[in-house]
Parts: sequence; C-alpha cells; structure tokens
Amino acid sequence: MVNDVTDGRNRPPAGPGRHDGIAEFVMSSERRRNAVDSAFLDRLNASISDAEDRGCAVVVFRSTLPGVFSSGADLTLPDAERADVSDGLYATYQRMLRSPVIFVADVAGAAVGGGAQLCLASDICMVTPDAWFRFAGVGHGLAVSAWALVSTVGRHAAADMCLTMRKVDAAEAIRLGLATPRRDELVAEIAGTDPAARRRLKELLTAEVHEPLQRERRGNRDNWTGSIEGLRR
Repeated sequence: MVNDVTDGRNRPPAGPGRHDGIAEFVMSSERRRNAVDSAFLDRLNASISDAEDRGCAVVVFRSTLPGVFSSGADLTLPDAERADVSDGLYATYQRMLRSPVIFVADVAGAAVGGGAQLCLASDICMVTPDAWFRFAGVGHGLAVSAWALVSTVGRHAAADMCLTMRKVDAAEAIRLGLATPRRDELVAEIAGTDPAARRRLKELLTAEVHEPLQRERRGNRDNWTGSIEGLRR
C-alpha cells in the first residue's frame, strides 16, 4: 500500500481503518523514497479529512522503508509542478495546525525537505536512534522551516540548520527539542485524553507559528519558480 491509511495494526485493510481513535498515514513508495508529488499530497489530505470526519484523536505518519521517512519534494517533477507541490505542502501544514487531530510523526531514517517540514507541522515528532533531518531549501532558492524551527530550537540553532542544510541526527534533535524519543505507548496515551481539553491545548501549542508559516509560504510562492538548478552547482 503506497502512501495510504492503515488501521494502526500493521495490517493493510481494504480502506481506511479504525483502531481506538488512531489512524495512520503509511508511506511505502520504495522507488521514489517517499518523495512528495501531487498524488502524495492528495492522499495525505484525504487521510486528514477521513480522520477528522471519523473524529480520530491521532494520525500517525510513518514509513515502511528502511532508512527513509520521506526524501521531500520529487526532484523529477517539472519546475512549475514542483512549485505547486511546495505551496500545496504549506497549505497542508496550515491545515494540520488548525485541525483538532493530533499528528504524530514516527520517524526512522531520513526526513529531508518537505519530509522534515511534515515533522515540524506535526504536534509530536518521535524518533528512533537512526532518524535524521535535513532542512534543505536555501541552496535552490527556498527559505524553508524557519516558521517553526525558531520557536522550537531557537534562532541561532535554526539559522545553523537552515543556512547550512546539514544533517541533524536523532540525538541532536532530541537535545534541541525538535524531537522526542520513540515510545510505543505515546500514541495510545494521547488518544485516551479528553477531546475538548486536547483541542484547547493544541490551539495554545500552535498559536505562535500560524503567522510565520503564512509569511514563509507567501515568500516562497512569490519568489520560487520550482527550479532545483542550485543543487547542481
């Protein structure tokens, strides 16, 4: 099953599954290393809609590929389509921040570019020891991730990650507050909380990032053609 919803029990059902208020968005596109394209975005938004319609407490993002969470935007797309996908991702991040659903990124392996930003848009990012992040963008004309990294890890650490696009391993991510160690019981604990209190808490936790996200989205939409020529220099 590619980039679809399962029922949280590692068993692919015929359609979106149910398991005590928990849904999963499972990425398993081996050939493309879970790269993000228009079809990926459509499936992601459909899974969010389904979870909201069913009143799910939690959606978990995870990958079945060893060593890969998501490699980010599909570099094989035409420039114009890649720019549209980037803007569509920002719209999805905004939607996630406003949703009553709690989103948990369960990261093992590489989370790069749009994959790393999907983790930032999630309410909790839990990692295995082999997880790592790369906030790529500035090297090919995009200003990305500052909308959430500044309030998460601080301005100087955020500048380091964004301007150098270096690899941030799991230990550093945990130390800086970007991630938390993976715990099997974490998702069930969240699902067992009071829905109204959970929603109010999420509104408080995300209050500072809405406006920076909108500014970052506008800036990239107005100034980036989708070209990745900078990566080839």
